[in-house]
Amino acid sequence: MNTAVVVGAGPNGLAAAVTLAAAGMTVTVLEAAPTIGGGTRSGEAIVPGLLHDDCSAIHPMAVGSAFLTGLDLERYGLSWRWPEIDCVHPLDDGSAGVLHRSVEQTAAGLGRDGARWRALFDGPSASYDTLAQDITRPLLHIPAHPLTLARFGVPTVLPASALARVFRTEAARALFGGVAAHAFRPLHLPLTSAIGLGILTAGHRHGWAVAAGGSQAITAALAAKLADLGGTIETGVRVDSADQLPPADITMFDLAPTAVADILGDRLPSRISRALARFRYGPGAFKVDFAVDGPVPWTHPAAARAGTVHLGGDYAEIAATERAVNAGQMPQRPFVLVGQQYLADPARSVGDVHPLWSYAHVPHGYTGDATEAIIAQIERFAPGFRDRIVGYRTRSTTEMSCYNANYVGGDILTGAKDIRQLVFGPRVTLRPYALGTPGRYLCSAATPPGPGAHGMCGANAAEVALAALRARR
Repeated sequence: MNTAVVVGAGPNGLAAAVTLAAAGMTVTVLEAAPTIGGGTRSGEAIVPGLLHDDCSAIHPMAVGSAFLTGLDLERYGLSWRWPEIDCVHPLDDGSAGVLHRSVEQTAAGLGRDGARWRALFDGPSASYDTLAQDITRPLLHIPAHPLTLARFGVPTVLPASALARVFRTEAARALFGGVAAHAFRPLHLPLTSAIGLGILTAGHRHGWAVAAGGSQAITAALAAKLADLGGTIETGVRVDSADQLPPADITMFDLAPTAVADILGDRLPSRISRALARFRYGPGAFKVDFAVDGPVPWTHPAAARAGTVHLGGDYAEIAATERAVNAGQMPQRPFVLVGQQYLADPARSVGDVHPLWSYAHVPHGYTGDATEAIIAQIERFAPGFRDRIVGYRTRSTTEMSCYNANYVGGDILTGAKDIRQLVFGPRVTLRPYALGTPGRYLCSAATPPGPGAHGMCGANAAEVALAALRARR
């Protein structure tokens, strides 16, 4: 029987392991941390019983993932919950962009921009499951559905700033800009519309869901599925060199590219080793988890019903803060994302004390403390919030990279999503998962289709590895 080793038990490592085990391979997963899950871990903090997601929290790309939905993970305890409203972007004048799962309902709230929102998202969201067959693969491939992909793809090449000018109201521009800012890139650059359009289209099809019981439920379900297929997971096993790797027909790395270069060293072709070592990382995330007594006193009532709230002011302000953090400057008012997962999953709370998830975009490797800036941004749109804080826990960019070594400098996307890395992955190639040596592959979020708990990077890489193994027989 063929054997496989997967280094790293994040969602992509587990996805690769499940795919390989389902093909009949004997699979061992090696995880350096004492617990599996990478960014999809959850745990109690601040108040006993209060459940916080450690990083990945809201899952518009995972809930409809073709890989996850094909595994019947409900059998292993995974279930999804949806907030009443997906996302709200409040503005200083008291108005807000309000994102519903329904395109029509979202458009109805955007006034004179409603028709433009419908024109942009109606068709792609209705055909998202077909579209996903192409956009969850490497960008450079022969498309399965070329016309559907072309209709979606043309706007994605635009800078977010150019696409934002399609809208005439500040609410619509800010709503789009806040989602586009998930790319952690200056919004005037080409292709910065891509991630925002992808998240919005997926969300209009499947909603901005959370996993009941925390994002750890995704990890637990994948691990249980792997165990049923005969795979094993070993925690507390750090791999620092190729000599530590057991012999295997296939070895997958759910690691940052620079870590793979360090482990494999001269066992890689020199051009590939150099490319991985030069891999670029982007801005960081400074995370603060709050325990809050009662609901957040948002000024805009829709924010009190939203699973996600984006705090960044109008579009011009968002664009300015993203330029600043990419230039290594800490803005006074950073872009802040707030997660209210407990609205969809009330069991995360303890009585009237609720877990509030937040992080700010900060420069790569930022060594300062952004806690006060995050609190101030929430206070800006929820006066009185400070008085409701029971306690909080912070994770700086350094602590984020200790929590998950793939988050170099606090970069939770596992790499800057600039044009080259967004199109090709870690190196310029049509084979982004291959490492140039037989049987060895990269499957982390540094590879297409990129970050998220969807598992598609791992599943895609494992399918490539299995095809190459069959060809060698």
